[in-house]
Amino acid sequence: MFPRILLYSFAIIGILCSSFTILEKTEYHLKTIVIDAGHGGKDPGCSNSSQKEKLITLDIALKLGEILQRNMPDVKVIYTRKDDHFVELHDRAAIANKAKADLFISIHVNAGPAQFKGTETYCMGLHKGEQNLSVAQRENSSILLEKDNKEKYDGFDPNSPQSYILFSLYQSAYLANSTRLAGKIETEFESHNNRHSRGVKQAGFLVLWKTAMPSVLVESGFITHDEDAQYLGTEVGKMETAWGIFSAIEDYRNEIEEE
Repeated sequence: MFPRILLYSFAIIGILCSSFTILEKTEYHLKTIVIDAGHGGKDPGCSNSSQKEKLITLDIALKLGEILQRNMPDVKVIYTRKDDHFVELHDRAAIANKAKADLFISIHVNAGPAQFKGTETYCMGLHKGEQNLSVAQRENSSILLEKDNKEKYDGFDPNSPQSYILFSLYQSAYLANSTRLAGKIETEFESHNNRHSRGVKQAGFLVLWKTAMPSVLVESGFITHDEDAQYLGTEVGKMETAWGIFSAIEDYRNEIEEE
């Protein structure tokens, strides 16, 4: 007969092996995606003489959702807004967290000097250049339209560079997958949509601040650049942008579900 201590040891090893087998068989599945159309309602975002960011982003968001629902029927799609109304930035993250989303995608349109053109996709992080900071400051200025914004955002001042230091403490757990998705989005834009890609960047965006999942903010072009603005003003341009984001999500899903 085996000594009792050996029998106990074998039993423990068996339990541990079973546990590892269960862990090894646990598979990740992309189940829920939250699509956030930037700005809305009383917050028009950036604009030119004939276009407003809030309307372009809404069109792209709705098109992206339709493409996802048609091609990934097993994935739940949630919008932070489906019409032209204002949603506070902290509520956008709360929608994603409440849904236990696997991805959060915020869609925007950029603005800058007339010569600036192309797409950029941002992940949450500490800005590494003044251009990144200025984009974040512009997008974050939406909170100035919110009541009691100092209390809601822990005293954050979107116009103070010092306020952005706190963002280095957030989203680190999701940065790798956020960056992975962002890279795929920019690759799609450049390779298949023939857009000029300005690359993947990091900056402190409040809309990404407290999202508990991989999150990206897509700047789909410059409304202040004639070529970009004309492209984003067409149904073809908005549909191609939506398809580019979808194709990146599809590649991302295939990659992470195989790991």
